[in-house]
Amino acid sequence: MKNPQDVRLGDGSPGGGLKDNEPQIDMKRMRAYRLKRTRQELARLELAGVVLYDPLNVRYATGTRNMSIHCMHTPSRFCFVPVEGPVTLFEYRTAQHLVHGIETIHELRPAVSWNYFSAGPNRHERAKKWAAELADVIAETCGKDARRIGFDHLDPLGTDLIRSHGIEVLDGQEPLEFARAVKSDDEIAAMKVSVAVCEAGMYEMQQAMRPGITENQLWAILHEVNIASGGEWIETRLLSSGSRTNPWMQECGDKLIRPGELVAFDTDLVGPLGYCADISRTWFCGPGKPTDEQKRLYGIAHDQVEHNLSQVKAGMTFKEMSEKGKQLTDEFVKNRYVSMAHGVGLADEYPVVAYPQDFGGTAGYDGMIEENMCLCFESYVGADGGHEGVKLEQQVRVTKTGCEVLSSYPYEDELLN
Repeated sequence: MKNPQDVRLGDGSPGGGLKDNEPQIDMKRMRAYRLKRTRQELARLELAGVVLYDPLNVRYATGTRNMSIHCMHTPSRFCFVPVEGPVTLFEYRTAQHLVHGIETIHELRPAVSWNYFSAGPNRHERAKKWAAELADVIAETCGKDARRIGFDHLDPLGTDLIRSHGIEVLDGQEPLEFARAVKSDDEIAAMKVSVAVCEAGMYEMQQAMRPGITENQLWAILHEVNIASGGEWIETRLLSSGSRTNPWMQECGDKLIRPGELVAFDTDLVGPLGYCADISRTWFCGPGKPTDEQKRLYGIAHDQVEHNLSQVKAGMTFKEMSEKGKQLTDEFVKNRYVSMAHGVGLADEYPVVAYPQDFGGTAGYDGMIEENMCLCFESYVGADGGHEGVKLEQQVRVTKTGCEVLSSYPYEDELLN
């Protein structure tokens, strides 16, 4: 297991130096790559530009961040990225100093906020000002005939007002999902920083796990290590113990962890450079030995994850990958996880690889696995009406011939043997 003291480089920077022959992160090069990817996808979809409000999309396209969680529910900053030409960032009005010197930003303007929290009864007038200014920027940047503009988030008032300026409102999330799906070497190195910090937090959690600690207390340790290492946030509260491990997706609470119980969790951790470490493990809380049933569940989940990641390679379709995956028996199908695998980058991202039985409905869709996608292989094994369940997940980088496993935290020998 990693000791948490091992996640710092000699120069004091967090994470990263897992091997001294791995490339170090060139932030300027990474920003250039991500902006180029964004523009390539805009061109593919014949969009003149895209307006981005989602702070993850803003960060991807511009390399800037500010109050990310706040902006997820209170849209206070946004950017306009044209397929060609200067990028304009509309920043929170007292925080423009935060992005000075970032080469991806060519023009900086104070953002007009017109959500109800910010504008109240003046919302409509503020929104009209927003639409007029944005339409002017689009015309100045892309030309007066530019009409096809993507938006990743836009409510009905904004949609109506921007359309009144002759702009066609189109989906802006699709190009960003496709752009974000294929990572550069710098992005992989940044992701490894998050994985290193995450696994250091997992180590501390496992050292602290004992009968009588609450689920909340155990989960707080992961947050503490992440924040202390320069990390940003954790997307979920998925830690449960004993009977609360079945079914999956129960948030941690004040339940006391008892001896002889399984403890399962899913990290969903956004680390120091904004990349996600999405790793799941299930542990046994001693003293004592796991039961045969606990080991049976763990063995099935372990075999499914390891088999499925061994099958992946660039050039496969999602459906082919799903069909080649290890399938669950009828005992566990009802409680299966929502996907066999999914993309990961700044958060959980495109694609989602569904179970075979979900294709043809609303859950499954096809596509192509590409080199340098990063995927998380998931398994949840818990019988319908069963007492406990096991959650495991590994994070990988897709290569031409297979995959590189990025998550190195060990499985539990006492649950495998």
